[in-house]
Amino acid sequence: MPTKKAAPSWSDVKVRLTDFDRAGLLGLLQDLYAANKDNQTFLHTRLSLGDDVLKPYKASIDRWLWPNVIKNQDTSVAKAKKTITDYKKAIGQAEGLAELMVFYCERAAGFSMEVGLQDEGYFDALVRMFEQALKIIAGLADALRPPLWDRLDAVRRTSHNFGYGVGDDMDDLLAEYDADD
Repeated sequence: MPTKKAAPSWSDVKVRLTDFDRAGLLGLLQDLYAANKDNQTFLHTRLSLGDDVLKPYKASIDRWLWPNVIKNQDTSVAKAKKTITDYKKAIGQAEGLAELMVFYCERAAGFSMEVGLQDEGYFDALVRMFEQALKIIAGLADALRPPLWDRLDAVRRTSHNFGYGVGDDMDDLLAEYDADD
C-alpha cells in the first residue's frame, strides 16, 4: 500500500529556496507581488512603502464592520479581525496596531449606533477588541496614549446606548487600565 506524502510545509519551501540565486528570488517575489493585492499590501507594509501603510487595513476593517446595507453587504467580525492579524504579521508595530484596534472599535460602535444593530456576538467582539486596544495603548509612550484613550472613551460613551452591558463592560476595562494616568 502506498504511503501518503505529507502536504508541503515551510521546511520544504526553505530547502527549495536555497537553490535560488538573487535574481531567482527577486523573480519569485515579483510573481508573488503580482499574484494578489494581499501580497502587495503585505510587502508595502513590511517595507514601509507609501504614505499611509494603514490605509488598506482601515479600508478592509471599514468594509467588514460598516458594510453598505443598501447593497446587502454583511458584517464580518472574523474578517475585520483577520485584517489586524495580517498587519501584525506584516510589521506589527505597536502604534499601528493600536490605531487599527481603536479604528475597529470606532467603526463597530458607529455602525451599531447608526443602524441600531442588536447583535450580541458583534458586541462581545467589540468589547474584546476594546480590551486588546487598551493593552496595546498601555505599552505605548506616554505622549502617544492620550488621543487614543480619548477615542476609546468616545466609543465607551456611545456603547452605553447598545444594551447587553457593553458600555458597563467598557467602564470596567477603562478603570482596570486606569486610562487617566
